[in-house]
Amino acid sequence: MTQSPSRRRVLTAALAAAGLTGTALAGCSSDATTTADSEVGTGYVSGDGSVQTWPVAERGEVVDLAGVTYTEEAVDLADWRGDVVVLNFWYAECPPCRAEAPDLAQVHEDYSGQGVHLLGVNHTNAPATALAFERRFEVPYPSLDDSDAEGVAAMQGVVPLQAMPSTVVLDQQGRVAARVVGRVEASTLSGLIDDVLAEAP
Repeated sequence: MTQSPSRRRVLTAALAAAGLTGTALAGCSSDATTTADSEVGTGYVSGDGSVQTWPVAERGEVVDLAGVTYTEEAVDLADWRGDVVVLNFWYAECPPCRAEAPDLAQVHEDYSGQGVHLLGVNHTNAPATALAFERRFEVPYPSLDDSDAEGVAAMQGVVPLQAMPSTVVLDQQGRVAARVVGRVEASTLSGLIDDVLAEAP
């Protein structure tokens, strides 16, 4: 799917209005350059697992994102309004993406049927590589083939895409409630999800 320039501007403006640009990137690891240099050939900058949350009153407009998964299934976040959505930005060659895969699978299992959706977003890999990753690590939830960068545009200013993986929790209205830059552990992500679930009227 191709996102029009005007739609991209709307998404960016909405996130900027929510206060999610600029200082929202402060969670990046201060020694990211050193980390990247030490991981020769991996092509990623490691985040430090820092967590940032936004109070309900400070969240902006909904995140508008639709696309097709690597198994050619259509996904539209609009269909999940009223539920909590976890977006995980990853790619196959990223070591911490591999390390966190079991934690994400555990969270998916723990919250299955509780109004929580996990969705991967991969703007780097070809389908064959991404599907091989999903098979190897038994990933139980889908990932968007984000080769057209719709997911990147939707998260501009929220997810520092040079730091992989990154995980975003959207509230029931589809607004950004929390973000983790770097590897996320099951206990951390579960706590963020529980906080957002508790907000439901």
